[in-house]
Amino acid sequence: MSNCLVVVDYQNDFVNGFLGFPGAELLDEGIAEKINSYRKNGDTIIFTFDTHYDDYLSTTEGSYLPVSHCQFGTDGHKLYGKVSGAAADSDITFCKNTFGSDELFTYLKNHKFDKIELVGLVSNICVIANTVLAKTAQPETKIVVDASLTASFDKELHDAALKVMKGLHIEVIS
Repeated sequence: MSNCLVVVDYQNDFVNGFLGFPGAELLDEGIAEKINSYRKNGDTIIFTFDTHYDDYLSTTEGSYLPVSHCQFGTDGHKLYGKVSGAAADSDITFCKNTFGSDELFTYLKNHKFDKIELVGLVSNICVIANTVLAKTAQPETKIVVDASLTASFDKELHDAALKVMKGLHIEVIS
C-alpha cells in the first residue's frame, strides 16, 4: 500500500477569483511542495474541482451562495499558481458539483492506503466534507489534515472545522 494526497478545490475562484479571500494565496507554495514530495515517493495524488455550470444559481447551493463560481471551462475553475504547475496528467481528478465528492469516496472505497492527507480550500466546507468521506471510506486508515495548508474566509469556522475533524479521529497537523 502507499499514501495518498488529496488537494481539495485549490482553484482560482477560491484564491483570487469570485470567492477568493486574503491568505488563500499563501497556501500555494506549501501545497505545491507537498505535491512534489508525494510525487517523489510514488504516492497517489488526487485533485477535486468544485465544478458548476450555467444553472448554478438555480441549484440549492446557488440559492444559499448566489455567487456564480468555478464554472467549468473558465479560468476560475483551473488550479491556482504553483499548484497548477505541480499537477501532472497522471494525477487523478474528480469534478464535483457539491461539497463532497462521491467519486472520491468510491475511489477510496476501492483503493486502500496507509495514509490519506488532505489540503486545500475551504476548510469548513469542502475540506471537512471530503475528509469525512475519506474517513468513512477507510475508517482504519490514518486520515490527516495539514492545518497550515488549508484555510477559510472565516477564522472562527476554520478553527471549529479543525476541532470537529479532531473529534472524528482525524489527525490535524500544522
